[in-house]
Amino acid sequence: MELRKLKLKEQYRSDEDDIVSDFLIPCLNNCIEYDRAVEYVTLSGLTTLSLGFHNSTPNARMRLISGHQFGIKDLNMMTKLFSKNGNSWKNFNPELIRDVKLEQIRRLVNDGNLMLKIGIPSSEDIDGTFSEKVGIFRDANGDSVVFSGTSSVMLARRAKNFETIDVFTSWNDKSRVETKIKDFEKLWLDETSSVKVYDFEFAERNSLLKYSSEWAVNPN
Repeated sequence: MELRKLKLKEQYRSDEDDIVSDFLIPCLNNCIEYDRAVEYVTLSGLTTLSLGFHNSTPNARMRLISGHQFGIKDLNMMTKLFSKNGNSWKNFNPELIRDVKLEQIRRLVNDGNLMLKIGIPSSEDIDGTFSEKVGIFRDANGDSVVFSGTSSVMLARRAKNFETIDVFTSWNDKSRVETKIKDFEKLWLDETSSVKVYDFEFAERNSLLKYSSEWAVNPN
């Protein structure tokens, strides 16, 4: 599993590329860590990620930071998958998940290999929601691939947005990759000004998660 051996382009664009098949899945299959900051997360997007990691190392880790708005069905299920308090987890019977794709997500969460945090702007100067758009892949050799751009819902297969992503590698653009990695770590540790980042469980328990209008989020 080596990211450096992939034939990556500097840019992937919806009119020329299948961003999921041509870029996301190959990188997932060749990494041990995947970090992602994105405005919206859906179950469809998580399914794409879990399937990509199915062929990766058993201990591959994903850290996700999302805005606080979700589709109704997505939030209800994610509360069951990611929260450990009350009825959301203790009384949740995994056998109720008939879909093998959701079972894969549940297993990743249960093993501590899929973590989700919530980003919420905390400054009056920022109008709107958390909308960072960056992804970081790391492999066992210490190489990294970073992409920026795309407001797509976790790069779900059925995403209908027209979009472009820019790609940077640690062997060709070390400085930029290191900057993106540093910025994500600051977000994850809640050390970024103007944005507060919470564990999903804390955000759910304190009513920080919101249902979004159906038109605002493509449910895929």
